[in-house]
Amino acid sequence: MSHTFPELPYTYDALEPYIDAKTMEVHYSKHHRTYYDKFIAAIKDSELESTNLSDIFAQISQHSPAVRNNGGGYYNHILYWNCMAPNGGGTPSGALAQAINDTFGSFAEFQDQFAQAAINTFGSGFAWLVVKDGQLLISSTTNQDNPLMDVAEVQGEPILALDVWEHAYYISYQNRRPDYIDAWWNVVNWDAVSEFYAVALAQGR
Repeated sequence: MSHTFPELPYTYDALEPYIDAKTMEVHYSKHHRTYYDKFIAAIKDSELESTNLSDIFAQISQHSPAVRNNGGGYYNHILYWNCMAPNGGGTPSGALAQAINDTFGSFAEFQDQFAQAAINTFGSGFAWLVVKDGQLLISSTTNQDNPLMDVAEVQGEPILALDVWEHAYYISYQNRRPDYIDAWWNVVNWDAVSEFYAVALAQGR
């Protein structure tokens, strides 16, 4: 296998007014692309060129900071993009909705706990909804770490990612991270998240 840079699944302006086109363009074509390019450079002529990301992350503590930081940035953004859609928002349905209600008591309580994890991430990082041993967990990581990494405090299969680096929201929201998070709920692609949840369960995560 080889690591490729995927196309954005929608146009830069598709998530407006919640996430502006300029932010999307810079975030995808500059930030994400740079993580990818640096990751490819960091693994060049090594066995990691043909190793899947999950296996790399499972032993990330044994790899260089360049692989950890840029491999994380490469993967994290792919999940982040795919957890959003132009006609997103609303609430999940089916098995995911039931699991959220069973775990957190209600969708509103889940939203609150997830938002707090994102708001309270010091500096740059991500908030995550994770499947671990068939259960849902909320976690956060700093910088470009993720729950697939053996260095993560909470490890598991991430199914929902929220980028809280300032470059993800500063043009429209400046330092108002809570406002960005409130807006982000309007573009969450619950159909995709539900699919990620189903796959995680099927794989015995």
